[in-house]
Amino acid sequence: MRKPRIKNLLMLTLAGIINAFGITVFLAPVKLYDSGISGTSMLLSQITPEYLSLSVFLLILNVPLFLYGLRKQGKLFTLYAIYTVAVYSVSAWLITDVLPIDVSLASPLAGTDLLLCSLFGGVISGVGSGLAIRFGGAMDGIEVMAVIFSKRLGISVGTFVMIYNVLLYITCGIIMKSWILPLYSIVTYAAGLKTIDFIVDGFDRAKCAMIITTKPDEICQILTETFESGMTKIEVHGGYSGKSKTMIYFILNRFQVPKMKDIVHEIDPAAYITISEVADVFPSNASNE
Repeated sequence: MRKPRIKNLLMLTLAGIINAFGITVFLAPVKLYDSGISGTSMLLSQITPEYLSLSVFLLILNVPLFLYGLRKQGKLFTLYAIYTVAVYSVSAWLITDVLPIDVSLASPLAGTDLLLCSLFGGVISGVGSGLAIRFGGAMDGIEVMAVIFSKRLGISVGTFVMIYNVLLYITCGIIMKSWILPLYSIVTYAAGLKTIDFIVDGFDRAKCAMIITTKPDEICQILTETFESGMTKIEVHGGYSGKSKTMIYFILNRFQVPKMKDIVHEIDPAAYITISEVADVFPSNASNE
């Protein structure tokens, strides 16, 4: 097993604290529900004796799931995930039972406004979950189960998680005999999901341009001078014509795309260009050749 990194542990600590703040300050006071095991723990804490708190259920439900997925996900991931959930659980306990913050009847910051609570609770908990994923851990054991069982069921990981959450919100509506809170919880889920995407993939994703041309040298020279960036040339062959061509692989941002297309088509009007999003770019320490 690779050794845990101090940076990752620090960021996972921050992730657990942020997630606990979003849940306990915005969602739990007005009985809105998070998604996955976190939402399940919130529901169980409301219908069981007081000593079975949110913090207890987070550990009881999450840790066995992470341990079950140990072989599939690896020891380091399991360690990070359990550590993150432990921080989340302790932080939630501190906010609700130790710190002088009244979260018994309403959100200290948003009152009883369900829309504000659902939006801010979803965004803040999404930041925590996104940081956990980005630094090698996880905040919720249901995602591990999704990875393990989704292929066996013939569905995607996202579909598995969505089905679980839909069933969770239906159960909440039946048990609480009200559909207002579960419906607002869907808003929380949507806000959190979008925030996780931003945190994991970045607010401004890079673009990858693949240019197939018969004039690679001229195009590479102009693009390098214009954008001060290196690129990679790959020899390819036309599937229909059989002619030799060159594919230029080039990373740029979204603001550079229009100018890049103009430059390429000015040099080679027949050039074929495809643009796709890139979640992360890890530049080499070596100089471009």
